[in-house]
Amino acid sequence: MIDSLFLFVAAAEGAGEELGAVASLARQFGVDWRFLIAQIVNFCLVAFILYRFAFKPVLNTIEDRQKKIADGLQYAEEMKSKLEEAEKKEAETLKKAHQEAQVIVQETRESAKVMLEKQSKDAAEKAEDILKRAEQTIEMERTRMLSDVRQEIASLVVQVAAKVLRRELPEEERTRYNEAASKELASVE
Repeated sequence: MIDSLFLFVAAAEGAGEELGAVASLARQFGVDWRFLIAQIVNFCLVAFILYRFAFKPVLNTIEDRQKKIADGLQYAEEMKSKLEEAEKKEAETLKKAHQEAQVIVQETRESAKVMLEKQSKDAAEKAEDILKRAEQTIEMERTRMLSDVRQEIASLVVQVAAKVLRRELPEEERTRYNEAASKELASVE
């Protein structure tokens, strides 16, 4: 724009005829060339100062903010990728923990099964042991009862024999007959 004005001024000076027309037009609008040039110089000076000390820092601030925004977006992308990676690791960890829990549950079930089988076996062995002891006790009781019965029968035989013979046997003979009868009864079984 400044170049256009200088060209306009130069063209006005070069053409005498045109100068008169431009000058008359400028006078009609109340334009003084000296003030116009001073205002143009002042405008350029103010524009330069504003550009240098106002627009340039504002542009630098805008560039810094754009850079910070770009860095923030890049950081957000990095964090997003790290978050996705962390979620994948978490999913893998949960999957692994679930698998380990399944293994532990399976091992516990197997252990419980083995323990149950062992307890069943122990219970069966104890029951068998109790049956054996009961059989032994029954056998001992049977033997004792048979012995008592033999002695009773022998005593009855001696008493019957004494009555048949109508006499009282001395203790020594009674014992001998009892023993002989017991031996005889024992051999019968």
